[in-house]
Amino acid sequence: MKKLLSCALILALLICCGACPAIAELDDGTYVPDEFVFSGGTGRVTITCPEVTVKDGEAAAKLVFSSKNYTNVRIGDGNYAAEVTDDGSVFLVPVSLNRAFTVYATTVAMSAPHEIEYQIYIGLGGGAPAGLKWADSMKTKYARGFSVDYYEGGYALINVGDSESYLIVPEGSETPEGLHPSVTVIRQPLENIYLAATSAMALFDAAGALDTIRLSGTQQDGWYVENAVGAMQNGDIIFAGKYSSPDFELLIREHCRLAVESMMILHTPQVKELIELLGIPVFIDRSSSEAHPLGRLEWIKLYGLLTGHEAEAESVFETQAALVEAIGPEGGSGKTVAFFSIKPDGTVTVRGSEDYIARSIELAGGSYVFESIEGQETNASVSVTMETFYMTAKDADYLVYNSTIEAPLESVSELVLTQPLLSDFRAVNEGNVFCTRKNLYQATNAIGTFIEDLVKMLSGKTEGMTFLYKLS
Repeated sequence: MKKLLSCALILALLICCGACPAIAELDDGTYVPDEFVFSGGTGRVTITCPEVTVKDGEAAAKLVFSSKNYTNVRIGDGNYAAEVTDDGSVFLVPVSLNRAFTVYATTVAMSAPHEIEYQIYIGLGGGAPAGLKWADSMKTKYARGFSVDYYEGGYALINVGDSESYLIVPEGSETPEGLHPSVTVIRQPLENIYLAATSAMALFDAAGALDTIRLSGTQQDGWYVENAVGAMQNGDIIFAGKYSSPDFELLIREHCRLAVESMMILHTPQVKELIELLGIPVFIDRSSSEAHPLGRLEWIKLYGLLTGHEAEAESVFETQAALVEAIGPEGGSGKTVAFFSIKPDGTVTVRGSEDYIARSIELAGGSYVFESIEGQETNASVSVTMETFYMTAKDADYLVYNSTIEAPLESVSELVLTQPLLSDFRAVNEGNVFCTRKNLYQATNAIGTFIEDLVKMLSGKTEGMTFLYKLS
């Protein structure tokens, strides 16, 4: 059962603490923190915060050090003595909520008393980043993977799911003190960006922000974004190593201000840590997790915000959204579609039923044949056996071969040579086999155009396609 601090002690602590606007709306009482984070020390001692007492908009916290050797903590000009219990060294100290602060704790475990620095964050009741006043939020139509809050003075806080938070600090402004330790600060203006998230290049380009990119994680021959190819030919963008092995010296020499990574960087966390140790913030693009195709495109608004091209980004999004929304209600044709590629070992790669490709087919009025396969409820590529593919896609009305993974094809006979069983497929015999162009994956800014191609395919029209072509 929680114990209330004595009124006299609370008053003494609150006088030392000073005003704390972040908790002004909390009722007086004792609370269990929503969040407690600490860092520092040697790692052998843990700190917990079982309760916080609020009175008249001020807060006092109980900090418990797992070692009994701590005798004193210092916060600013205040010094607070320990009460040693079976749990360790217990301190009652004034704190600021929802903002990081520094604690200096004295230990006698060494040959002489030694002061150790800790960073502490106590979250309770939410609130804006330290010192900022909320102004508005970004309006999104389809994206579910991020949110943006605007604050007075040109600041903006980007929250990407439950994973990352980024505070944009406008040019000439100070970084607020006491930010949550998990918040990554991105300072404007942005330049010399290292772009390792391949699908984001088209979004930067479409938003008119290509000149903010100086360093590429993809070689020139790996790009299908025309302006990116031209920029690398001109030397405006240079190769700086792939995401898993960037040229750190080059990042430093080129004064890189931001690294934009795909989720692949999560497989090499040590690389992310090394980039951050150089003082370069890392932004992780999670647009591929969006189920709706226009949600994936809507990430252009984030890049417009980062680079100061919000209006251009909004225009690109609205143009593509209008193309899709003009198609009308879903489920018009009832035609079935299999989207796939075949690996050299004979296994077949398909897209999961929650993927934007599957959703694009639905928006175009078709039905994706891999909706009901067990384990396909994903938004990524999935390998299936030829037997499973045969049973599921044999009677599909249309086959679409994904050349963004394997080499593009020119004819149906070339496809059948990769796997003779395909000669039994209905779409093969009726001549309804199509192939994607290699640039589809990187054309993130034109998803509406791709869906229009699918509509044409399902309507029996092949003229004027951008990302699809019919195999002869």
